[in-house]
Order: sequence, then structure tokens, then C-alpha cells
Amino acid sequence: MLNFFPPKQKQVLLIALPMIASNLTIPLLSLVDTAVVGHLDHAWYLGGVALGSSVISLLFLLLGFLRMSTTGLTAQAFGAADKPAIRSGLLQGAVVALTLALLLLLLHPVVWPLVQWFSAAGSNVLQQAGIYFHVRIWSAPAALLNMVLLGWFLGLHNARYPMWLLLLGQSINIVLDIVFVLGLGWNVAGVAAASVIADYSTLLVGLVLARRVWQQQQLGALSRLSLPRLSGYGRLFALNRDIFIRSLCLQLVFVFIAFRGAAFGDNIVAANAVLITFLMLVSYALDGFAYAAEAMTGKAVGANDHNELHLLFAILAQWGLFLGVVFSLLFWLGGPALITALTSIAAVQTTAEHYLPWLIALPLLAVWSYLLDGIYIGATRGRAMRNSMLLSFSGFALCYALTQSTGNHALWLALCVFMLLRGLTLVWPLRRGTAALFK
Repeated sequence: MLNFFPPKQKQVLLIALPMIASNLTIPLLSLVDTAVVGHLDHAWYLGGVALGSSVISLLFLLLGFLRMSTTGLTAQAFGAADKPAIRSGLLQGAVVALTLALLLLLLHPVVWPLVQWFSAAGSNVLQQAGIYFHVRIWSAPAALLNMVLLGWFLGLHNARYPMWLLLLGQSINIVLDIVFVLGLGWNVAGVAAASVIADYSTLLVGLVLARRVWQQQQLGALSRLSLPRLSGYGRLFALNRDIFIRSLCLQLVFVFIAFRGAAFGDNIVAANAVLITFLMLVSYALDGFAYAAEAMTGKAVGANDHNELHLLFAILAQWGLFLGVVFSLLFWLGGPALITALTSIAAVQTTAEHYLPWLIALPLLAVWSYLLDGIYIGATRGRAMRNSMLLSFSGFALCYALTQSTGNHALWLALCVFMLLRGLTLVWPLRRGTAALFK
């Protein structure tokens, strides 16, 4: 089917489509978790999984720089045909991942009391969330190493292996969810254990695939490997630091929306959750093209190919406009039906429809930030991404402060401003062309 597209369009789609397909399994796992735990005797089991998994997800998302930096650095090494740098992209990322995983395991007894202190959840929910957290945290080494492997494969323009690994992990997780919770009666601990086993199973298969790629790329004998020198980590640490700050600001925006929305009442916080869910679905599709942007930008920068990058810009702009229009039309024409499919509570449906116009506008505002993020990651311009996010975060805070008298509308307006500023501040350095990405 892809043969109908021009060669460069086809290259983009060969990376984007497998990642979109695998991303779509993420909400499926969440639905299965909810379904199996939702059939237990008490509601606090479901609340415990929701709270515990949110904490774990936040920790792992903040460390998502492991995948991003590995993709960008490996893609540039791939474009420059620099085999030692391709090796270092994997090895340095693995060393950092294992170090951070060890820190998480050592510090997790301290992290959970902080969560309890901040949370307003009931004692039963906190107890079950603690069970989930203390089991699931042991997947940290595998989860972080999997990020590095995914980034390394993508940097080498191999989207099939990441797709297989993500599908494998989600499938194992879903099956073990059912076996451990409904079959063995392990309740919340079973949900967490299923995720731990899935992460380590994915890692084992990922290492086998990495060995195959290593041999295909002729990267040298595995028996002669040695750890990269400390002097080689400087660029990686600087890039990871900047991407971490960027990710932290992004998470803080959505955490603020969730917490502040809760102050407006149960119907509003539920309606916001429904609409944010739809926005997350948009991100799953856009992430596929962002991954393609990372890999192809990195290769173009590594090869010092300005024409290649100009062509990639044009292709991504076309897809960005197309996807933005499609999702905005989808929410405009089918928004009420989608809301009804997600909640049967009439008051929440009415509230969500009241704020639906904000969701209709968001895809056209947000699509550019996703794609430009991918371009900057591929070019390893972490400082520019960090500065863009800090400016956008400041704009979000200022906008909300000035309009908070409008209630929940202020949150959605601030989110729209945030997304618009992300795109504008990333495109501004490129106003005179793409030369800034090659510096």
C-alpha cells in the first residue's frame, strides 16, 4: 500500500505507522487493568491501581529522556556512518539507565511516604496503591533499559523491532493480568506483577534483537566490549538534563490541570479527564510521526545533508496540517458521540460538551509542537527544547493567572496557549532555515 507514496513519504510512514499501531495498544492495557480490577469486591482496589500506576508512570515518563537522547545520538551516528558512536549510543544509554534504576530502587522507600503525604486518597486506596508501587518499582531496570533499546532501534531507522517489543510487552501484560487477578486472586499485587514480568520479558527479547542488529551493523565482537570512558558522557548528560527539564514542565502542566480541575467539582474534573483522554489519543498518532522526525532528522544532521532535512520539513508540515484538520473535524462532528461512549453519566456528558470547543481547537494548535519536538530531538538540540518549554510553561502560568476568574475555561485556554507557544518557540529559531540544527 505504501508503494503509492513518493520514496521520502514512504520512509516517514515506514517509521511512523508501526509506532502508531503499537501506541494504540497502550489504552487497551489500561482498559484491561480497569476491567479486571473493577470486578473485584471493593472500589479501593481500582483506586489503588489508578494511584499507584500514576506514580510509576510519572517516574518513568520523567526518565523518558533515555529513549529520546538515545534516538537522537544514534540517528546522527547512523547518518555519519560512525560505528563507534553507534555502539556508544547503546552502551552509554544502558549505563545511565541502570544507574537511574538503581537509584529508584534505593530511594523508593522514601518516595512512597511523600506520595502518601501529598495524596488526599483514603486509607484503603493508599494501602492498595502502596502494594502496587512496591511491586511495580522492581521493573525499573527492565523498563529503563527497554527505553534505551527502543531509542537505539529507532535511531537506526528500525521501527519494526520497537513495534514487536511494545506489542509483546502489552500482550504478556494483558494475559498475566487476567491470570494473576481473576485466576490466582492476587488482586492489586497481580496487576503490578504482570507489568514487572512483561517488562523483563520484553527486555530479554529486546536484547536478542539488539544482538542481531549489532551483527547486521558490523559493530564488532561483543566479547571485546568495554564501558565508554567517563569523558564521553558529557554530551549525553547535558542532553538528558535539558530533556528532563522539558518533560518535567510538560507533566506539571497536566498535573496542574488535574488538581485544579478537581477544585471545580466532581463533574468538571470527570469531564476534563474525558477530554484529556481524547487529547492523549491524538498524541499517540502524532508520536508516530515525531519518532520518524527524530530518526530522519538525526540521520540528516549526522550526514550533514541540508537538502534531506528541508524535504523532511515539507513532508512533516503536510502530515501535521492533515492530522490537525482530521482530528479537529473528528471532535467537531463526533465529539458528543465520543463523550457518550466514554461516560454514561448525563451530568458529565453535558459538562464535557460545554468544554468541547477547546478540544476541537487543540489538535491544530498542538500538532506542530509534537513534530518539532521530534526534529529537535533528532538534532540533539536539547537546550533549545528546554528554553522553549520554559517559555511555554511561563505562558501557561501567566495565562491562567490572568483568566482564572473564568473557572475551568481558564485551564483550557491556558492549555491552548501552552501548546501554541511550544510550536512558536520551536519554529522561531528556524525562521531563517534549518542551518541552526547543524551547529
